[in-house]
Amino acid sequence: MMVLCMCCAMLSFGQKTLDKLLKQQNKETIPYIHVNALKRIKKQVLLLDARETKEYNTSHIKDAICVGYDFFNLDTIQKQFPKKNAQIVVYCSLGIRSEDIAERLKTSGYTNVFNLYGGIFEWKNNHLDVVNLKEKKTDSVHAFSPAWGKWLKNGIKIYD
Repeated sequence: MMVLCMCCAMLSFGQKTLDKLLKQQNKETIPYIHVNALKRIKKQVLLLDARETKEYNTSHIKDAICVGYDFFNLDTIQKQFPKKNAQIVVYCSLGIRSEDIAERLKTSGYTNVFNLYGGIFEWKNNHLDVVNLKEKKTDSVHAFSPAWGKWLKNGIKIYD
C-alpha cells in the first residue's frame, strides 16, 4: 500500500511539474487534449505531428501526418484538408511546438484544433504504441535533446 501511495505521489508530482513547464512555455491559447481522451477518439481525428522529419522517422503515433515545424506549410494543409471544422490534434515532443502550429491553424480558420498535452513523450510514458517509418512498433523515441529528453520516462531516447 505504501509503495502504491508513493507511486501515485510521484506521478502527481510529475504531472504538476509538466503543468509548470507547459505554463512557462505556452500561451495556452489552444485547448489541450490528454492522452487518454485522444486514445478513445484517435480514429476520428486528423493527427498532425509538428516535429521534424528525423524525429517523425524515428517514431510517431500511428496514422499521424508529419507536418514539421521549421518548414510547416499552411497552404499544403489547407489544400489537403479543406474542412475548417475537422477535429485536429497536433502534437510534438511535449506540446510546445505543437501549440505554435495549432495557433497557425486556428488563425487560418480551423475551429476544432487541440494540442496533445505532453506530446509523444506523454503518449509513450502511458505505455501506448508508437511506430517507426516502416510502421513497425518501436520503443525508440527521438528525444530532441538531453534537456527535453528527461521528460521521456518510458522508451529508448534517440538524439541523432
